[in-house]
Amino acid sequence: MSSAVKLFFVFVLSFAFFVASSLAKTFLCYLQYQDGEAVTLWVNKVGPYNNPQETYNYYSLPFCRPKGKPGHKWGGLGEVLGGNELIDSQIEIKFKRDVEKTTICEIELEATKVKQFKDAIDNSYWFEFFMDDLPLWGFVGEALPDRTHDNRHVLLTHKNLVINYNENQIIHVNLTQENAQPLEEGRVLEMTYSVKWVPTNISFARRFDVYLDYPFFEHQIHWFSVFNSFMMVIFLTGLVSMILMRTLRNDYAKYAREDDDLESLERDVNEESGWKLVHGDVFRPTQSLALLSAVVGTGAQLSTLVLLVIILAIVGMLYIGRGAIVTTFIVCYAFTSFIAGYVSGGMYSRHGGKSWIKSMILTASLFPFLCFGIGLILNTVAIFYGSLAAIPFGTMVVVFVIWAFISFPLALLGTVVGRNWSGAPNNPCRVKTIPRPIPEKKWYLTPSIISLMGGLLPFGSIFIEMYFVFTSFWNYKVYYVYGFMLLVFVILIIVTVCVTIVGTYFLLNAENYHWQWTSFFSAASTALYVFVYSVYYYYVKTKMSGFFQTSFYFGYTLMFCLGLGILCGKFPSPALRFHTHNSHPRFLISLLISGAVGYLGSNLFVRRIYRNIKCD
Repeated sequence: MSSAVKLFFVFVLSFAFFVASSLAKTFLCYLQYQDGEAVTLWVNKVGPYNNPQETYNYYSLPFCRPKGKPGHKWGGLGEVLGGNELIDSQIEIKFKRDVEKTTICEIELEATKVKQFKDAIDNSYWFEFFMDDLPLWGFVGEALPDRTHDNRHVLLTHKNLVINYNENQIIHVNLTQENAQPLEEGRVLEMTYSVKWVPTNISFARRFDVYLDYPFFEHQIHWFSVFNSFMMVIFLTGLVSMILMRTLRNDYAKYAREDDDLESLERDVNEESGWKLVHGDVFRPTQSLALLSAVVGTGAQLSTLVLLVIILAIVGMLYIGRGAIVTTFIVCYAFTSFIAGYVSGGMYSRHGGKSWIKSMILTASLFPFLCFGIGLILNTVAIFYGSLAAIPFGTMVVVFVIWAFISFPLALLGTVVGRNWSGAPNNPCRVKTIPRPIPEKKWYLTPSIISLMGGLLPFGSIFIEMYFVFTSFWNYKVYYVYGFMLLVFVILIIVTVCVTIVGTYFLLNAENYHWQWTSFFSAASTALYVFVYSVYYYYVKTKMSGFFQTSFYFGYTLMFCLGLGILCGKFPSPALRFHTHNSHPRFLISLLISGAVGYLGSNLFVRRIYRNIKCD
């Protein structure tokens, strides 16, 4: 890897840590109040509890509306994409000033309002408030089982706020609701609130600990799953090493045998079979080279991006800020686009590609446009439902500008640099003019079966962690154990490399030299099993319902699986010159930095075994 590329990696890492530190300072800034200073209670959204993405404006229900034009609070790109809309409730709260029961407003229950509230209660609507960046949650009302259907719905009309403070900082806010009133047409309900300030010794830096579910995430099953995955890695790497070393040693001995006896030599030639026979075709450029180069480059970028965001989440505690992870992901994605172009351009050049414009555009736009297509469908659904999940037009313009003026140019620049610095092809064996016919083999040695089976063990290594990730995203838990995620990510890389190498060896030994796409799909099939698991999780572990939530659940999952498949499936070691004799350190460094798995492992393996045989 050239010094210029190393400098760029240093720049990306430095910029990413700058972003993380800035976000951390934003969310951990020491918000201080003077005695009697106004404290704003922000209302955010309401929605069915069982459908996390189906959220609406808080005032879509006939609650007490603020007077005039209330203030709004915008926390950044990630917050808007997360479907947040903070509005000043105009409820009077002052620092360290208790408030006895005070009226907010009176609601006259008309038929339409009663129906709205009853529908909300039947669907277990919850709401979200914020005070000093601390979230508060509660249910709109209750449906009492011991009453008749007509008067069993009650609205909780009193909100009691208990605010813990340490000197001049707010540490925790607790919301309880009381005074349940039946929803009857013609009644007038008095909406009230009270505030009590209580001192505490908890420091400001620890105030988010109350939102972290330590028993759930640090349960023994979580530790055991990581330990079992680690033991599987040791067993699998040892097994792969033993099998390949023994098998290849026998193959090398067979292929290197020189017998002066003509009859014996003729017999050996007739019996000869396996991976050596395809040495004249194994480095033949694959079909759809531009597409393969694009997905390989995108996989390298996503691998870098995932590893970078995980490290930043560990260092910067990004989980405490609304939309901080999303903002970091988008910004870092834009600035790591150079990696996708560099890797894709180098690979395309080394394989003799000619359609450079096609290659550059595919690399720069393939993954963003796939996500854009899915997002457009989901956004249309959200607009139809009038949900806060609908992305505003201005936000879409901002995202497009980031891609068009940062991500796209960097990807093009990376492609040009990768093309010019990649060097000439240096394959261990020459490619023959006429392609060798591929003999028919047993069904389990076909590329489709090898690809399908290749994702089983990698999925098994991340199966338990997927449960915790899914539960965090879909069941209102804050995921904070990014150290676990980092370990699982490294385990996934190692397992995928081992499995892909074995699959490639079996394919070549069956005299099938179409290993490039097979190695890609063998690793990428992990995403297929994750998607199948997501279907199981949806029907068994959640109570989601309705077209809206189902669309968002499987739409988000599809985007996640696309990214996971691209990440696991490919990495262009030719572009980073892993075919040199000193490739082991570079392999390990790039493995850890870029998460290069399937294609990297297979490419390195193929070059190693064919370098050590006699090619005619």
